[in-house]
Amino acid sequence: MVSGPLQVTILGATGSIGLSTLDVIARHPERYQAFALTAFSRIAELRELCRRHRPRYAVVADSDRARVLQEQLDSDGVKTRVLVGEGGLSEVAAHPEVDVVMAAIVGAAGLRPTLSAVQASKRVLLANKEALVMSGALFMQALRDSEAVLLPIDSEHNAIFQCLPGNYAQGLSRVGVRRILLTASGGPFRQLPLDQLSSVTADQACAHPNWSMGRKISVDSASMMNKGLELIEACWLFDARPEQVEVVIHPQSVIHSMVDYVDGSVLAQLGNPDMRTPIAHALAWPERIDSGVSALDLLQVGRLDFEAPDQHRFPCLRIARQAAQDGGTAPAMLNAANEVAVDAFLNGRIRFTEIASIIEHVLDLEASVPARCLADVLTADAQARRLASHWLQSRDR
Repeated sequence: MVSGPLQVTILGATGSIGLSTLDVIARHPERYQAFALTAFSRIAELRELCRRHRPRYAVVADSDRARVLQEQLDSDGVKTRVLVGEGGLSEVAAHPEVDVVMAAIVGAAGLRPTLSAVQASKRVLLANKEALVMSGALFMQALRDSEAVLLPIDSEHNAIFQCLPGNYAQGLSRVGVRRILLTASGGPFRQLPLDQLSSVTADQACAHPNWSMGRKISVDSASMMNKGLELIEACWLFDARPEQVEVVIHPQSVIHSMVDYVDGSVLAQLGNPDMRTPIAHALAWPERIDSGVSALDLLQVGRLDFEAPDQHRFPCLRIARQAAQDGGTAPAMLNAANEVAVDAFLNGRIRFTEIASIIEHVLDLEASVPARCLADVLTADAQARRLASHWLQSRDR
């Protein structure tokens, strides 16, 4: 029997998911306490969070940042101990006193510490979709080999989880599920004339109409690569085939996803577009707690619209679905190439429309192979990054 507040490690504390998690746990100090907070480079923000929440540990990317932060916290009278790098991340994810791990590091960097949390049988709140995209079979096997509880935080996957029956692990067909309907906002360019897509700016791509997110995730939303990654993640989370997952554009972002049953019933989870809802759901599951999110006013919403995604406007979605069907190391290469391409776009090196070009180029050059171990995944990731970088270098000449 656990006594006192549950101890929570937040991997990626300075990002939007991390900050929302801290907001929720601060509303329930009798139930939750920040044990460890991590950040890559936002040292000033992490210092302030440590001053406010007093975690036992903080983790940063390198020893220079760690030294600076430790000196600052010591001068503040904050007794937080600062750890360094991937080893530090894995330590606070698997620490014996930790009960819950929020896995919210964006990109491939979150894979190892998230796996550490699973192997240590923690309650893992998965906001890092790349961990499953890169190493789905290995990740799910590690989950089966442990006593960990995995709860999805992406609003779409959390919605699906809430709409599925409790025995869905027996197989979707066996429990009467016909398909999963994964909703997408369509991002800021849903109605932009196609001939203008090549000239959009990074700031335009990051101006999401409904959600407040980091820049990388915002660009993924604008290209709908986020939905491609979520399709792959849904297949692993819910043991679904790619053809059982359909993407539907829903501009209002009120219905977060749906489950279609063979009897004609469609169950949907609705709510205001605020990540504190799925965070609170996963923190308290199977109970419910106040998240701080206002009640949904359907009369104010007024209407709910749906449309099919345009494959010409959103080629990344097509490419991701093909990677899901190919399996093996294809999803890991897809993710790696996308990370390189999005970074290049955010830094003004390529056009928005070239994100898909880079990813397709990498997947055309490098065939998928079975992912038998984590080394296979990491090798594929590194090779995809090299190929994407070579594409960029060739273009820059």
